[in-house]
Amino acid sequence: MVASPQSTAVSHPWIPFGQRLAAPITKGAIETLQINLGRRCNLACVHCHVEAGPQRTEMLDGATLADLLTLIDRFPQLKTVDLTGGAPEMNYGFRSLVIAARSRGCEVIIRSNLTIYFEAGYGDLPDFFAAQGVRVVASLPCYLQDNVDKMRGHGTFEKSIQALQWLNRLGYGRDRHLTLDLVYNSPLPSGRDRFALPPDQATLEAAYKTHLRQHFAIEFNHLLALANLPVGRTKHFLERHQLAAPYLQFLADAFNGDTVDRLMCRNLLSVDHRGHIYDCDFNQMEHIPARAVDGTPLTVAALLDHGNLDAIATVQTADHCYGCTAGCGSSCGGTLT
Repeated sequence: MVASPQSTAVSHPWIPFGQRLAAPITKGAIETLQINLGRRCNLACVHCHVEAGPQRTEMLDGATLADLLTLIDRFPQLKTVDLTGGAPEMNYGFRSLVIAARSRGCEVIIRSNLTIYFEAGYGDLPDFFAAQGVRVVASLPCYLQDNVDKMRGHGTFEKSIQALQWLNRLGYGRDRHLTLDLVYNSPLPSGRDRFALPPDQATLEAAYKTHLRQHFAIEFNHLLALANLPVGRTKHFLERHQLAAPYLQFLADAFNGDTVDRLMCRNLLSVDHRGHIYDCDFNQMEHIPARAVDGTPLTVAALLDHGNLDAIATVQTADHCYGCTAGCGSSCGGTLT
């Protein structure tokens, strides 16, 4: 008996992201300054696109901090200063940037891993946040302990719960002036049959609120559901398991053109610890600089010399942009459609 030949069909390679667009993505007026203060962090999460950790040493220096403080002071068009890392709280210049931005009337977002509050020297952070009236966007990739500890390390769930209760006692999630948002990340896929986009954000938010309220008496404002982009440790994980190309194909197949006009990169400048400028944090990690109209890469110092934040005509794109435009879309503010 002759065995039937197995199918040799393979899926077609994805269309490069730039070719999926009817036109380049234009940059709008800059409203948000997102600053990656450095790679130092007390955690080393398996999905971290920044590849942050306790041994990383990259962080702001004095000259870059001075330029950033000048930028915030000089351009009132900035509505939001978004501080990230690593653990932004552990990196040089953090408190100076918070105080300067709040004094200029900017919304300040702190992207916190929550567990930092229990490290020596950082126990006053919740009180500092409340006094400054900053918005805390806290990573809690699941509301179940096992899933969180697998992604972020043993014991991180328990500390995260204690930190959220701490923030609640200060008014976060309850006082309308103290916003506490949580961030969901999908688990890293163990195989092609496990690829998934984030669940419906509103439905997932309701499940988070019910579980955290019933089990821990925790309240929060909004849930932001983020997709895993093939960048940083997520990219390395996919490559080790020979899933990088299939995952990118999965994202490309889920492309949703309705998300493009709402992408965060259109109104945002992403700044690294050296003062170099990118269109988003993912481009920053992939070393794709934002460029002026004449094609030159931009820095904070160059923008100060130029006297204008709106020096970028079009957003630099790459195939990882499929991660932000798949399904309902994904951004630092959650889903897009």
